[in-house]
Amino acid sequence: MKYLAGYPPALLAQVKQQLQSESGLAGMLRGRYPSAHDIRTDRSLYDYANGLKSEFMRNAEPLSKVAFDSKLHVIRNALGTHTTVQRVQGSKLKTKREIRVASLFKEVPEEWLRMIVVHELAHMKQRDHDKAFYALCTHMEPAYHQFEFDLRLYLTHLDAGGKRLWSTEGLCAP
Repeated sequence: MKYLAGYPPALLAQVKQQLQSESGLAGMLRGRYPSAHDIRTDRSLYDYANGLKSEFMRNAEPLSKVAFDSKLHVIRNALGTHTTVQRVQGSKLKTKREIRVASLFKEVPEEWLRMIVVHELAHMKQRDHDKAFYALCTHMEPAYHQFEFDLRLYLTHLDAGGKRLWSTEGLCAP
Protein backbone atom coordinates (compact mmCIF):
# COMPACT_ATOMS: atom_id res chain seq x y z
CA MET A 1 0.00 0.00 0.00
CA LYS A 2 2.55 2.51 -1.22
CA TYR A 3 0.07 5.38 -1.46
CA LEU A 4 -0.66 5.12 2.26
CA ALA A 5 2.93 4.94 3.52
CA GLY A 6 3.33 6.91 6.72
CA TYR A 7 -0.21 6.38 7.98
CA PRO A 8 -0.71 4.58 11.33
CA PRO A 9 -0.72 0.76 11.30
CA ALA A 10 -4.27 0.61 12.71
CA LEU A 11 -5.54 2.68 9.79
CA LEU A 12 -3.64 0.52 7.29
CA ALA A 13 -5.26 -2.58 8.83
CA GLN A 14 -8.70 -1.01 8.31
CA VAL A 15 -7.87 -0.28 4.67
CA LYS A 16 -6.65 -3.87 4.12
CA GLN A 17 -9.87 -5.17 5.64
CA GLN A 18 -11.93 -2.85 3.42
CA LEU A 19 -9.99 -4.01 0.34
CA GLN A 20 -10.92 -7.61 1.14
CA SER A 21 -14.58 -6.93 1.88
CA GLU A 22 -17.31 -7.61 -0.67
CA SER A 23 -17.96 -3.98 -1.54
CA GLY A 24 -14.31 -3.05 -1.04
CA LEU A 25 -12.94 0.45 -1.27
CA ALA A 26 -14.87 0.94 -4.51
CA GLY A 27 -18.27 0.78 -2.81
CA MET A 28 -17.22 3.16 -0.06
CA LEU A 29 -15.70 5.67 -2.50
CA ARG A 30 -18.66 5.52 -4.92
CA GLY A 31 -20.99 6.13 -2.00
CA ARG A 32 -18.99 9.14 -0.86
CA TYR A 33 -18.40 10.52 -4.36
CA PRO A 34 -21.24 9.48 -6.71
CA SER A 35 -20.10 11.28 -9.85
CA ALA A 36 -17.09 12.65 -11.70
CA HIS A 37 -16.48 16.27 -12.62
CA ASP A 38 -17.22 17.47 -16.15
CA ILE A 39 -13.90 19.24 -16.80
CA ARG A 40 -12.52 17.37 -19.80
CA THR A 41 -10.47 19.88 -21.81
CA ASP A 42 -7.31 21.80 -21.06
CA ARG A 43 -9.19 25.06 -21.60
CA SER A 44 -11.86 24.20 -19.03
CA LEU A 45 -9.14 23.06 -16.60
CA TYR A 46 -7.33 26.39 -17.13
CA ASP A 47 -10.57 28.29 -16.42
CA TYR A 48 -11.20 26.16 -13.32
CA ALA A 49 -7.68 26.71 -11.93
CA ASN A 50 -7.75 30.40 -12.78
CA GLY A 51 -11.09 30.75 -10.97
CA LEU A 52 -9.59 29.24 -7.81
CA LYS A 53 -6.51 31.42 -8.18
CA SER A 54 -8.66 34.54 -8.58
CA GLU A 55 -10.70 33.66 -5.52
CA PHE A 56 -7.84 32.88 -3.13
CA MET A 57 -4.62 34.25 -4.62
CA ARG A 58 -5.49 37.52 -6.35
CA ASN A 59 -1.98 38.95 -6.04
CA ALA A 60 -0.18 35.87 -7.39
CA GLU A 61 1.35 35.99 -10.83
CA PRO A 62 -0.90 34.81 -13.66
CA LEU A 63 -0.92 31.23 -14.90
CA SER A 64 0.44 30.75 -18.40
CA LYS A 65 -0.85 27.23 -18.89
CA VAL A 66 -2.92 24.61 -17.09
CA ALA A 67 -3.33 21.24 -18.79
CA PHE A 68 -3.99 17.55 -18.36
CA ASP A 69 -0.77 15.64 -19.02
CA SER A 70 -0.77 12.01 -20.14
CA LYS A 71 2.98 11.76 -19.46
CA LEU A 72 2.61 12.30 -15.72
CA HIS A 73 2.65 8.98 -13.94
CA VAL A 74 0.97 8.62 -10.59
CA ILE A 75 3.41 5.80 -9.90
CA ARG A 76 6.17 8.38 -9.48
CA ASN A 77 4.04 10.29 -6.95
CA ALA A 78 3.14 12.99 -9.46
CA LEU A 79 -0.56 13.80 -9.30
CA GLY A 80 0.24 17.16 -10.78
CA THR A 81 3.20 19.43 -11.32
CA HIS A 82 3.92 23.11 -11.20
CA THR A 83 6.72 24.79 -13.06
CA THR A 84 8.10 28.29 -13.19
CA VAL A 85 10.20 29.22 -16.19
CA GLN A 86 12.00 32.54 -16.30
CA ARG A 87 13.40 33.95 -19.52
CA VAL A 88 15.03 37.24 -20.37
CA GLN A 89 13.37 38.99 -23.28
CA GLY A 90 15.22 42.19 -24.09
CA SER A 91 15.61 44.04 -20.82
CA LYS A 92 12.67 42.27 -19.11
CA LEU A 93 12.50 39.09 -17.09
CA LYS A 94 9.42 37.09 -18.15
CA THR A 95 8.02 34.41 -15.86
CA LYS A 96 5.71 31.64 -17.03
CA ARG A 97 3.86 29.51 -14.51
CA GLU A 98 2.38 26.20 -15.58
CA ILE A 99 0.31 23.56 -13.83
CA ARG A 100 -0.07 20.06 -15.24
CA VAL A 101 -2.50 17.47 -13.88
CA ALA A 102 -2.18 13.75 -14.62
CA SER A 103 -4.72 12.63 -17.23
CA LEU A 104 -6.02 9.96 -14.84
CA PHE A 105 -7.81 12.80 -13.07
CA LYS A 106 -10.04 13.66 -16.02
CA GLU A 107 -12.47 11.11 -14.60
CA VAL A 108 -12.59 11.57 -10.84
CA PRO A 109 -14.85 13.51 -8.47
CA GLU A 110 -14.49 17.28 -8.58
CA GLU A 111 -13.36 17.33 -4.95
CA TRP A 112 -10.19 15.44 -5.89
CA LEU A 113 -9.47 17.59 -8.92
CA ARG A 114 -9.92 20.66 -6.73
CA MET A 115 -7.53 19.19 -4.14
CA ILE A 116 -4.85 18.64 -6.80
CA VAL A 117 -5.27 22.12 -8.32
CA VAL A 118 -5.25 23.72 -4.85
CA HIS A 119 -2.04 21.82 -4.05
CA GLU A 120 -0.32 23.07 -7.19
CA LEU A 121 -1.57 26.63 -6.70
CA ALA A 122 -0.24 26.61 -3.13
CA HIS A 123 3.22 25.91 -4.56
CA MET A 124 3.08 29.33 -6.21
CA LYS A 125 3.44 30.83 -2.71
CA GLN A 126 5.09 28.05 -0.72
CA ARG A 127 7.74 25.83 -2.30
CA ASP A 128 8.07 23.24 0.46
CA HIS A 129 5.50 20.90 1.93
CA ASP A 130 5.63 22.55 5.33
CA LYS A 131 3.10 23.84 7.85
CA ALA A 132 2.55 27.10 5.94
CA PHE A 133 1.98 25.18 2.70
CA TYR A 134 -0.72 22.96 4.20
CA ALA A 135 -2.30 25.94 5.96
CA LEU A 136 -2.67 27.61 2.55
CA CYS A 137 -4.12 24.39 1.08
CA THR A 138 -6.72 24.13 3.84
CA HIS A 139 -7.53 27.83 3.48
CA MET A 140 -8.41 27.22 -0.18
CA GLU A 141 -10.08 23.85 0.50
CA PRO A 142 -11.06 23.18 4.14
CA ALA A 143 -11.51 19.42 3.49
CA TYR A 144 -8.12 19.19 1.74
CA HIS A 145 -6.73 16.43 3.98
CA GLN A 146 -9.87 14.25 3.72
CA PHE A 147 -9.89 14.56 -0.07
CA GLU A 148 -6.18 13.72 -0.23
CA PHE A 149 -6.71 10.63 1.92
CA ASP A 150 -9.70 9.48 -0.14
CA LEU A 151 -7.69 9.97 -3.33
CA ARG A 152 -4.92 7.84 -1.83
CA LEU A 153 -7.55 5.16 -1.10
CA TYR A 154 -8.65 5.30 -4.75
CA LEU A 155 -5.05 4.94 -5.95
CA THR A 156 -4.66 1.97 -3.58
CA HIS A 157 -7.85 0.48 -5.08
CA LEU A 158 -6.40 0.87 -8.60
CA ASP A 159 -3.03 -0.51 -7.49
CA ALA A 160 -4.77 -3.62 -6.11
CA GLY A 161 -6.22 -4.32 -9.56
CA GLY A 162 -9.49 -2.44 -9.19
CA LYS A 163 -11.17 -0.72 -12.10
CA ARG A 164 -11.60 2.99 -12.58
CA LEU A 165 -14.80 3.95 -10.84
CA TRP A 166 -15.93 6.96 -12.84
CA SER A 167 -14.54 6.02 -16.26
CA THR A 168 -16.69 6.62 -19.31
CA GLU A 169 -14.61 4.22 -21.41
CA GLY A 170 -16.64 1.40 -22.82
CA LEU A 171 -19.97 3.05 -22.11
CA CYS A 172 -22.30 3.28 -25.07
CA ALA A 173 -24.86 5.99 -25.61
CA PRO A 174 -28.47 4.71 -25.38
